[in-house]
Amino acid sequence: MRQNNVEAEIPATLAEKQRLLRALSNIWEPQPLSDVFFAAQDAELQAQLKDKGVVENAGNLWQGDITRLQVDAIVNAANSQGLGCWHPLHACIDNAIHSAAGLQLRQQCNDTLQGGMIATGEAIITPGYNLPCKYVIHTVGPIIPDGIPTSLQEEQLAACYHTCLRLAEMNGCHSIAFCCISTGEFRFPNKRAAEIAINTVKQSHNNTIKVVFNVFKDIDYDIYSKLLGKN
Repeated sequence: MRQNNVEAEIPATLAEKQRLLRALSNIWEPQPLSDVFFAAQDAELQAQLKDKGVVENAGNLWQGDITRLQVDAIVNAANSQGLGCWHPLHACIDNAIHSAAGLQLRQQCNDTLQGGMIATGEAIITPGYNLPCKYVIHTVGPIIPDGIPTSLQEEQLAACYHTCLRLAEMNGCHSIAFCCISTGEFRFPNKRAAEIAINTVKQSHNNTIKVVFNVFKDIDYDIYSKLLGKN
């Protein structure tokens, strides 16, 4: 197989073939593809989703893979280019969401941005495609090289939550799942990021939208549990 001048042998096992599909999708440049391809891709991604299982009624704190959540919108911690992660098989949430949604998601982001960028604190909304959610809201949080956020960067992180909630409301969403924006590789301190997330959501959204705080790491689950009064 060849994708962007990268050659690879067809693997023998299903798991290896799925990894190859994901790796190639991560480096795919937006371009026209046939309906036949999308039908085959969608069938495979829907089979993978069935194997993972869809989570229909998550509480306000849920630990696990955000691509399993059946909510109206999930929030993606995107980069400023807004086209998903380009590193094959990278473990970031941007990679996971684009890989599970299918190539339509990168194409839609490309069409929406038209070569532009997503400013820090801003967001765009797209369909969820092969995800169990209706929409993906892509937001760009601040990057903290030294791990010590400034007051401006704290305001930018709060703006991510404000913007996502506004987009969700504008698009008729009744539920939204937030990831831990700007933590991990963006190096925003986990506890402070959680405090900003919870406080901003409390201050800025109406009760018509159910908010799920989605965490993946144990450290974030412990932090959110304490801040939400679950422990």
